[in-house]
Amino acid sequence: MGSFAAHTAYEGGSAYCAAKAGELQITRVLRLELNGTGIRVGTVDPGLAETEFSLVRFKGDAARAKKPYEGTNPLVAEDVAEILVWVASRPPHVCIDEILIKPTDQAAMHKLYRRTTKENR
Repeated sequence: MGSFAAHTAYEGGSAYCAAKAGELQITRVLRLELNGTGIRVGTVDPGLAETEFSLVRFKGDAARAKKPYEGTNPLVAEDVAEILVWVASRPPHVCIDEILIKPTDQAAMHKLYRRTTKENR
């Protein structure tokens, strides 16, 4: 399981971005090393996804954990799970190396469309 953070760094995310960049490179190396074995190796890298990770990131501060998602329609766990099932269910001769998935509201790490309170009504 990867992250958009493996591809694009953001302020305050040095350890997380480094860990996810490491996951991406390990995945790429394993793809090379396991070539010919029939073992498929790939990564699914979500962007803005509303999960419990935000609570962990902000040390249990629920109000602060909700802030990154305000006014957006982020991915949810079910969106990512559906993609993981799709990747795993490809025919044996098909390997999905990398998938980068973002909500429609996220054009880039720093570019999110946020609806105003009026738009949410």
